Amino acid sequence: MPGRAREDRIDTAVLAATREVLDDNGYADLSIGEVATRSGIHRPAIYRRWPSKRHLVVAVVADALGVRPTPDTGDLRADLTVALRDLVAALRDTSLDRVLPALVADLANDPELRAHFLATVFEPRRASTAAALRAGMARGEVDPDIDLDFVLDVVAAPIYFRALFGHLPLDDALVDSSVEAVVRLVQ
Repeated sequence: MPGRAREDRIDTAVLAATREVLDDNGYADLSIGEVATRSGIHRPAIYRRWPSKRHLVVAVVADALGVRPTPDTGDLRADLTVALRDLVAALRDTSLDRVLPALVADLANDPELRAHFLATVFEPRRASTAAALRAGMARGEVDPDIDLDFVLDVVAAPIYFRALFGHLPLDDALVDSSVEAVVRLVQ
């Protein structure tokens, strides 16, 4: 017998309330009780969808970053620029710049959460960028002999590095430098 159908309105309300709590209180002080109060959704309904507050934060990160970030318009440089500007905006203009370091620390100590994060956020985003690079190969923009995994690591590494350490700004200049480096690397 199949379970109850998932209600999008519950997911939407809970994710919005979680973003609010993260903005107001930060990652360490996030509580399912506060999310339940702000969303108007009972705790059991939240726990049926997300087994812990950390899983809920992964859902918020996936929602904020998107899982198919890299378009394929026929111009690799333009596609990477759009994808990385969206990433910078999500990290710079939301509480994700404060949430991500704490979440990464939790990922290091919780293999199940790490696997969930990789499957929910990391791998879909990486697959989207890999598809754009493969399309670039088919168009002759990308050398087919590149180390695809290394290039995928390089694409957003400077942005995540700055988001994690906050030592320099997340801005369009960083995006432009990152895209230029990747384009040179793949030719």
